Amino acid sequence: MTQELLDSTDIPAPDISHLVIEDDTPVDNFQSAQQQRLLVEPLYSSQAVPLPFIAEANVGLFYQLKGDPIVPDVFLSLGVQRAEDFAERRDRSYFVWEFGKVPEVCIEVVSNQEGNEVTLSRKAQQDGKTQSKRDIYAQIGVPYYVVFDPLQQIQGAAEMNAALLRVWTISPLGYTELTAPAGLTTVGQSVWLERVSLGLTLWAGEFEETVPRLWLRWCDRDGQVIPTGAERAIVAEAKMQAAEAKAQRLAERLRQLGVNPDEI
Repeated sequence: MTQELLDSTDIPAPDISHLVIEDDTPVDNFQSAQQQRLLVEPLYSSQAVPLPFIAEANVGLFYQLKGDPIVPDVFLSLGVQRAEDFAERRDRSYFVWEFGKVPEVCIEVVSNQEGNEVTLSRKAQQDGKTQSKRDIYAQIGVPYYVVFDPLQQIQGAAEMNAALLRVWTISPLGYTELTAPAGLTTVGQSVWLERVSLGLTLWAGEFEETVPRLWLRWCDRDGQVIPTGAERAIVAEAKMQAAEAKAQRLAERLRQLGVNPDEI
């Protein structure tokens, strides 16, 4: 139930005082942290989708009052916005009953063999867990679930099956695979997410460093990546320099013809 509906009917907001919304658990590794930034920042700097929306990394997604949240590496939720300030606990995490919807896209970046992204690991089973992350996202109805395995950590037939990227979309029967059975395996391949008017593509290049690596990036329908703010600035600078060079060539040509370009 959304907060607006709760307020309009004078029903008290759910008590969330028992929920742990901030436990200061660090990001698991450098690559995952960089990948998360690469998936969040371009959506804002390039205005790739209409405002309002929330794109965030490592924020708890609370879908029930009892039990732990699920924490996507990255999620995208359209048509919602953060509160003006974060004084209230209910405004500091993604509570489904506050926003009135689940995110459209949840992305998991595989960093080890214990993440339970597609199937439960042996350790998780021994600990008594019964649902993988894919099971949970399907249960709460997230339209698109994405698993990116850049280091090929989980490559069993029941998991990634030699793919770098697999995407599932919700259906009346649960998740069905949006990518081909083989998933995406090659740089340049992309998959289109119709409900968010964005695609995802495998991309190799430099991000924040001069070391080229494999990345997952948002793209348009033609597979062209959505640029970061830094990439947009580089393109703008290159265009400006090209325009200045063209103007200088034109001025020199005018001088050769006996025309002072400063007097035109």
